[in-house]
Amino acid sequence: MKKLLLPIFALLIFPLLNSCSGSKLLNYTLTEQDAAAAIRELLNAGARNGSVGNAFSKENVVNTVFPSDVAKVFNTLNNLGLSKDLDRFTTSLSGAATASVERAVPVFASAISGMRLGDAINLVKGGGTSATDYLKANTGANLRTALTPVMENALAEYKLNDQWNKLIGPIKNTGIGSRLNLDLSNLMAAAVSEAMFRKMAEGEQLIRTNASYRTTPLLQKVFGRSW
Repeated sequence: MKKLLLPIFALLIFPLLNSCSGSKLLNYTLTEQDAAAAIRELLNAGARNGSVGNAFSKENVVNTVFPSDVAKVFNTLNNLGLSKDLDRFTTSLSGAATASVERAVPVFASAISGMRLGDAINLVKGGGTSATDYLKANTGANLRTALTPVMENALAEYKLNDQWNKLIGPIKNTGIGSRLNLDLSNLMAAAVSEAMFRKMAEGEQLIRTNASYRTTPLLQKVFGRSW
């Protein structure tokens, strides 16, 4: 008799347990503390994961790193017979920029950890790329400054400063050169920063819209529902 009753008891009790669990989930109230922690997790995941694509490939690195007015200078340099020097420079620049993306992750992680979140609940509810946009608006300038030493180390490692100075020597003291920002570490910091923000924005959208990207209990709890 007991053997017959056990399956019946199980059938009766399991729905009740599931109901209680579901009820707790449904009754969860988003707190500012959970929202802030989830926003930081989301941003860190975006910084660590994903890819900047081919933004810093040899074919694209010049247009990614340099503003259009500086990029046009490369055509002038090519016409001056510096095509071999340009090719060597773009190869080195591609390697340095790609390496710098990885080295930028701890800098971004530090900024995410230290940023002030005045209304994290609204950032959770904002959808889209609201968290990345908030980080960029509030820490973007400081991040570029913090990234500059990272870029300087990469430029030194790839011996880019000498190559760059040799390339821009013919135009540096001309009227054109005086009007352009030719500070390579500064330009690199801005380009890597923008690439990181694009990567993080893509990661944020994936976490918000695709359950498989919510890899922690907190991300599942906070972003797994419509508020």
